[in-house]
Amino acid sequence: MPRSVGVVVPAYRPDADQLASYLDALTERLDPEAVRVELDAPTPELVDELSSLPATVNVSPVRRGKGAAITAGFEALSTDVFAFVDADGSTPADSFSDVLAPVLADEADLGVGSRRHPDATVTAHQTFARRRLGDGFACLAKRLLDTELYDYQCGAKAMTADAWVDVRDHLYEPGFAWDVELVAVAAALDHALVEVPVEWEDRPGSTVSPVRTTLDLGRSLLSARHRAKLIREDRLHAMFDARRSTTPSLVERLGPDPIED
Repeated sequence: MPRSVGVVVPAYRPDADQLASYLDALTERLDPEAVRVELDAPTPELVDELSSLPATVNVSPVRRGKGAAITAGFEALSTDVFAFVDADGSTPADSFSDVLAPVLADEADLGVGSRRHPDATVTAHQTFARRRLGDGFACLAKRLLDTELYDYQCGAKAMTADAWVDVRDHLYEPGFAWDVELVAVAAALDHALVEVPVEWEDRPGSTVSPVRTTLDLGRSLLSARHRAKLIREDRLHAMFDARRSTTPSLVERLGPDPIED
């Protein structure tokens, strides 16, 4: 029986024409049951421009962060498979379909798009500084996490709804670190992961600050490792956790007052 697909597109200051063209391509290629754009802190003019998109546009008055936006979108889906992709269209629709394929075929619980996989096709590169920072983060993540991937942060991933039910209560990071936390938690819960090489093109105008984001990712990587160890019932990490104040998960924090990043 074919599985229904829901796609979430987190967006902050997107190019309206670029996003509309990308959503048309996704809809034509994937025929998803649901498409949700989680739009953070837009201007009234941007909301008007995006009102005719072939998608449900959920507007947050504040900038929640990528992870919080995707979480809100996933919580609103009722499909068999949940997927998300970056709003700038860096991963073409055909390549995003490849990320979905192992999940739709019951070969994986989580499909992870990868720009750094040896078989990936990169048609336009990031700046040298961003590449080196990204490479360093991926190398560190390989050493600290149980799952070895070439790329933890690519904005193209898909998972089963059942896997989402398992991981949702263990996710805390509202920003870009959400990706690595998702991978760490899913692996700790023994979900099957498949890394899928993608075609990818760096888009100018990124809202990501390389240095600040890399520092935040480094801190969050240690946090993701800690949460994964807690799931694995590591005694040392459980002892450290007992001394910390309780932090609500993202799904607990996504109440009537939005998270501001």
